[in-house]
Amino acid sequence: MSTAPATTGTGTGTIPRPDTVYYFGTCLVDLFYPDAGMAGIELLQAQGLRVVFPQGQSCCGQPAYNCGHRDESRKVARAQLDLFPEDWPIVVPSGSCAGMMKTHYPDLFKGDPDRAKAEKVAGRVWELTQFLVQVLDVKLEDKGEPVRVTWHASCHSQREMGVRDEPKALLRQLGNVELVELTRERECCGFGGTFAVRHPEISAAMVGDKMSDIEGTGASTVVSGDCGCLLNITGALEAAGKPVRGTHIAEFLKERTSGR
Repeated sequence: MSTAPATTGTGTGTIPRPDTVYYFGTCLVDLFYPDAGMAGIELLQAQGLRVVFPQGQSCCGQPAYNCGHRDESRKVARAQLDLFPEDWPIVVPSGSCAGMMKTHYPDLFKGDPDRAKAEKVAGRVWELTQFLVQVLDVKLEDKGEPVRVTWHASCHSQREMGVRDEPKALLRQLGNVELVELTRERECCGFGGTFAVRHPEISAAMVGDKMSDIEGTGASTVVSGDCGCLLNITGALEAAGKPVRGTHIAEFLKERTSGR
């Protein structure tokens, strides 16, 4: 991928500002939200970074891991370990997948010959908004029309990656965007991967609560950093005939700053 001239942001001291990063696209981005994936890459390139997308990447192994199939999860995860040989940050546009790689890979490979390799990968994983704020210290210029939005924070992003304020800090940089926070922001939307399939009634009740919270903000758009949550929330909104758009934060930021 090509690079763009460096613009703003010199880093905040968390790690030295890199020239090159890896990008792990995730399964749901690949299958359902490719525009969000490309938007994340373009946001990084706009900061002067070279973005390397390993072509052999597939799933992080989280679905099997969450179902208790550790051997199957390890097989899938192992296939990712050799894709990031250089000591570059690995940026992931999903708190859920980033959490799997950063938090669970070391445990998944405990006692395995690839444990050291897994730890090296885990130590370089960043969720996208976390990287934009903590490492690149980006400054955004809003080129869009006035809009009211709300932010849905995914469980894994908050609890495994510690991402809480970074997405909202980025949204608040946008002068024509009014961010109205959810009353029950830290509650799960009910997706939880296979949880929604195994416990559909509970999942439906949870997303119903989330939908009511979103409606209460008066926002026309709900923004999130996890595609699984977006699939669940937007599906519920569409089924209920609610005129609220759901979008990934990478795509939203790209739209606002490019004037598209």
